[in-house]
Amino acid sequence: MRNSIILGLIICFFSSCLEKIISASLTNTKWELSELTGKKLPESSKATLNFGDSLKISGKSFCNSYGGQAEIANEKVTVKNVFSTKMMCQETDSEERAFLAALSETDHVKMIDGKLQLLKGEQTVLVFTKMN
Repeated sequence: MRNSIILGLIICFFSSCLEKIISASLTNTKWELSELTGKKLPESSKATLNFGDSLKISGKSFCNSYGGQAEIANEKVTVKNVFSTKMMCQETDSEERAFLAALSETDHVKMIDGKLQLLKGEQTVLVFTKMN
């Protein structure tokens, strides 16, 4: 019983540390979309993801601006309350809808080789490169 309690405390400690590490590595960073699963990225415009204080997000979704809130809990990162402007941009409409849907469906992130990967389950749905 005592070992179970100690193990539980260790798990809680490391999960809270992981959440702080993820939060610290994302706060006040800017990223540019480099891959969107199932879509070719438009050459005429870019999509971005910016993390501000308290993990508030903002950026450009090819045509429109968007915002929302990233949350970290139980080793998972989710994006909630995503909103965007509603300009119609026919040339990037399909990619924009796919980008915003993937952003809203994200349930965790990975950072590999300087790239930020947003995943839904085991599938990588968005890949970003850090902007200077």
